Amino acid sequence: MIVDNATYQNGRRVAAPEDLSDALEQARGCGDPGAFLWLGLFEPEPDEFDLVAREFGLHPLAVEDAVSAHQRPKLEHYKGSTFLVFKTLLESDPHHPLQLGEISVFLGENFIVTVRHGAANPLTGVRHRVEAEPELLQLGPSAVLYAVADLIVDSYSGYAQLMQDSIDELETEVFSPVRGDYGGPIYALKRNAIVFARAVLPLVMPTKALVAGEEDRIAKETQPYFRDVADHVLRATDGAREWNELLDHMLDADRSRVSVQQNDDMRRISAWAAILAVPTAIAGIYGMNFDDMPELHYHYSYYVVLGIMATACVILYVLLKRAKWL
Repeated sequence: MIVDNATYQNGRRVAAPEDLSDALEQARGCGDPGAFLWLGLFEPEPDEFDLVAREFGLHPLAVEDAVSAHQRPKLEHYKGSTFLVFKTLLESDPHHPLQLGEISVFLGENFIVTVRHGAANPLTGVRHRVEAEPELLQLGPSAVLYAVADLIVDSYSGYAQLMQDSIDELETEVFSPVRGDYGGPIYALKRNAIVFARAVLPLVMPTKALVAGEEDRIAKETQPYFRDVADHVLRATDGAREWNELLDHMLDADRSRVSVQQNDDMRRISAWAAILAVPTAIAGIYGMNFDDMPELHYHYSYYVVLGIMATACVILYVLLKRAKWL
C-alpha cells in the first residue's frame, strides 16, 4: 500500500520514523515552516487507509472518494486539508480505447498524501525530480502538488499531440479518392476524444483557483508554476473541444461520401442494365415462335438482328458515357 514515506526539511529529504504519527510530529516540530511529510499510496484498501485518515485527520467523504477512485477531477476544501482529484491516461496510443486511472491528493499544512489508482503516471519520477530541486521543495507541500499536476498535465499534452496527428491523418484519408470504410476509425477517435475531455475539462476551474491564490495552503511562490499548469490544461481543453467538432464533420463527410459512391454504383448498374435490355428485348421478341413474323425466313436475318443489337448497345453506351453514368 505505502509506496514511499519521507520527511523533507530545508528542501532536503531526511530520515523519518516509520510511525506516521511520529513522522508528522517531526515535520511539525522541526522549526522549519516549509517542512512536510509526503506519503505515497498505491490502490489502498479501505481498512488500510483508515489508519492514514486518522493520523492525518482527513475528512471521511474525501477518504471515501480517494479509495473508490471513481471521481471526476475536482478541488474540495475540508477542515485540515484540501482534496484534489486528477485523472491519468492509461493508454498512450489514440488508436486504442482510452482508459482512465486516478490520483488523489490530500494537501495539509505539513503533509501531502498521494493516492494512485492505475498503472499510469507513477510518482517515483516526481520524487526524484523535486528532490533534485531543493529550492522548490523549500516551498512546502504545494511544490509537490505542482510537480504531480505538472506530470499529469504533460501526459495530457503528449496524448493531445498524438491525437491531433491521428485525426489529421484520418481526415486526409476520408477526403482522398481511395474508397474505404472510415466510420469505425472515426467513432474510435471520437470515443477517445470524449474520454479525454472527461479528464481535462473539469480541471479548468481547479487550476484557475490554484493560480488565483484562492487556496490558503498553496504557497504564493508556487502560483507561477501553477499558472503554467493551467495554461497546459486550457490548451488541452481547446483541443478536446475542437476534436469533437472536427470528428463530427468528418463523420458527416464520410456518410456523404459513402452515399455519393452508392449513387454512382447504382447509376453504373442502371446504365449497364439499360444497355443489356435492348438485345434482351429483341431476342425476346424473336423468341416468341410465331409463324408470321417479319424477316423470319430471310437468309441474313440472324446477322441483321445481331447488327441492330450491337448498334443499339454502342449508341446507348456512348450516350450514357456522355451523361457520366459510366
